Amino acid sequence: MRRDAILRQLGYSVTPNALEQVGRVMENTRDFDYVEKHLIALNDALKPRLSFVAMSSSCDYFKIKNEAEGEEIVKSVNEMINNWSKKYKIELEKVPNKQTYYVLGKSA
Repeated sequence: MRRDAILRQLGYSVTPNALEQVGRVMENTRDFDYVEKHLIALNDALKPRLSFVAMSSSCDYFKIKNEAEGEEIVKSVNEMINNWSKKYKIELEKVPNKQTYYVLGKSA
């Protein structure tokens, strides 16, 4: 998928800075071509639960943000994210003290 299409799929405006950032994130994600299609599908599945995939503002990774409300829904979304990671063998890194995960890429 082209950079501008990825940005649009994730709800970003296509700007020179965003194109540059998504390029760095793609390069930093192991086996991005494999991860990409699953990442977009996850984003679509998370939207109704007030959660989403985005680009991190602090490092060159995609991140998965769980912003669901209510303890049970937060737990359910975390389970969905973990099941997705296991099913597609995509390595995540949990951000300490947040309901956020960095997408590192396909598991080695």
